[in-house]
Amino acid sequence: MALRFEVLGRFNRARAAQLTLPHFVCQTPLFMPVGTQGTIKGLTNDQLEEIGCQIILGNTYHLALRPTSELIDELGGLHKFMNWPRALLTDSGGFQMVSLLHLADITEKGVTFQSPVDGKPMLLTPEESIQIQNRIGADIIMALDDVVRTTITGPRIEEATYRTLRWIDRCIAAHRRPNEQNLFGIVQGGLDPVLRDICVRGLVERNLPGYAIGGLSGGEDKDSFWRVVAQCTAALPEDKPRYVMGVGYPLDIVVCSALGADMYDCVYPTRTARFGTALVPEGVLKLKHQAMANDTRPIDPSCNCMVCKKYSRAYIHCLVTKDAMGSQLLSYHNLFFMMKLSSDLHASIVRGRFPEFVCKFLQKMFPEGDVPEWVCNAMEVAGIDISSCCSPFSSLPDYSNSEVPTDF
Repeated sequence: MALRFEVLGRFNRARAAQLTLPHFVCQTPLFMPVGTQGTIKGLTNDQLEEIGCQIILGNTYHLALRPTSELIDELGGLHKFMNWPRALLTDSGGFQMVSLLHLADITEKGVTFQSPVDGKPMLLTPEESIQIQNRIGADIIMALDDVVRTTITGPRIEEATYRTLRWIDRCIAAHRRPNEQNLFGIVQGGLDPVLRDICVRGLVERNLPGYAIGGLSGGEDKDSFWRVVAQCTAALPEDKPRYVMGVGYPLDIVVCSALGADMYDCVYPTRTARFGTALVPEGVLKLKHQAMANDTRPIDPSCNCMVCKKYSRAYIHCLVTKDAMGSQLLSYHNLFFMMKLSSDLHASIVRGRFPEFVCKFLQKMFPEGDVPEWVCNAMEVAGIDISSCCSPFSSLPDYSNSEVPTDF
């Protein structure tokens, strides 16, 4: 095991911890931006350090295609190749195989998919996924799991759950660098509490360095989403990091942190930036709207990032439709926002002020008190009293996995 996880503070289920990895000492809760091929689009590594990024996520599938894991290994590993001194996490490659490519087929051997280069069938096995990630050299590597969206029901979910447990043993056996890289298992089981429990217990028996909750953010309703997170975090070990995969909406991160999760990743902050949208405490701000054309205010007057200090909404509005600089500035701001959210979560838990932080966060996002019912239910289970920022509701809308509909 090549990590140390020390809980520094708690509030009920929420916890703030220090996660010591081979390349960096991280503070949780933390958000990891996605650097598909060893880079965050539009930002330099110096800028990422400047805004407080602790871990970058790399996509094994894309890195294996180009520049290839063999070349990365030959040149000293991904840290040296991309000149990133802090921590890295690589996914298994399985999700991209299934989601980006047609004609993908999952069997007991592995994932068979159509090569994007010549169209020929290729096979990614648990062993090969680990071998590729061993060559890439990230601090945290992910087991190959049988990925099934939560919107799918029936026997396929059960098949994926048990296959994920069989594959974790193959991943463990193939892992050649356990003293340098930490292999995390991924909890599957769809929306079925029994299958989730079976998968959690099976993975915990393997005594892995950390655990991820997979298969979410795939279109399920929010009530189902938080209940799966709550169930899994309650059953996973107290002394190991818990990573909810594919979660990037600020509201989701606050809720999951209240339920005891530690780590998150998503393309959302940078992808939404490329569409001209900024993250702000009130929700989102769409810079492409004509109302921004003569607005001299910064994106967020309360934000201390370089973009908010130097540029107006009007200037960025002028850029977002015509110049790459617009998406670069918004990506910088959005990732600064996510890093600040992470550090604020950590500090509020350590200082024993987490409920106050949550209420302040919700009051800004929902000034009319129309906090979604799923959030209220999740916070009740988390033991966080948010009655001061909630108005009585009968049937509030469920925005599922869409953006928070704040536009001003």
